[in-house]
Parts: sequence; structure tokens; C-alpha cells
Amino acid sequence: MALRTKAHWFGVVLNSPDPKALADFYQRLLGWTLFPSDDDSDFVSLAPSEEAGYNLAFQREDLYERPVWPAERGKPQMQLHLDLEVDSLDEAVAHAVACGAELPEFQPQDNVRVMLDPDGHPFCLYLG
Repeated sequence: MALRTKAHWFGVVLNSPDPKALADFYQRLLGWTLFPSDDDSDFVSLAPSEEAGYNLAFQREDLYERPVWPAERGKPQMQLHLDLEVDSLDEAVAHAVACGAELPEFQPQDNVRVMLDPDGHPFCLYLG
């Protein structure tokens, strides 16, 4: 039986040594709305709207270690990555870099660009 909820909500949480700074990056990248937690220090959420049914959140992890891309044996590896569909790779890469992302040298596919957010989490920009 599949897991179901009445609200059909889905979220992803990324660990960060500075969740507010990482949320600010993704807010600039995606244009979504920030929803800080009550204490505004350890947890921040970002969504297209309050009614969207999904969000991207950021949680403080003081022991966070930046992952290495591409993966190297014995070094912190990514645990997941985000896929973001775009209309133009060149424009999307330029926007992501202007927001504070890095474009690694290693790119495994022609129609995808692996990017790194300020904390080193990989995310992919791809043509639909």
C-alpha cells in the first residue's frame, strides 16, 4: 500500500551550517517565498505559495560537511540532488551562477548541467 495523506504534501529538507543563507540562495534561484520558522534560526522553508503542497526546507546541521562532486572515495558524497527543468541551459546556468551557484568542470551529460549550491549540494538544470 502506498503512503498517502489527505493533504498530499511533499517536502525535501537540506542540511546546512547556515539554513537562512542557503534558503536565501534558493529563493533567488527559484523566486519562491520564504517561510521562516518561529525562531528563525534553525529551520527555514521555501515554497511557490502557501497552498503549493510541496516545499524545500533548510535545517541547521553544525557538523555539516560539504559533499564532493564528482564523488571521491573516502570523501563526503551527495545524498540526493534536485532536478530543475529549464527552457535554456545557458540562461539557467548564468542565472544560477549570478545567484551564487558554482558550475563544476565535470559535466556527465550534454542536456544537463550539474550545479553546486553555496553549501555544495549538487542540483541539476535540465532541458525538458
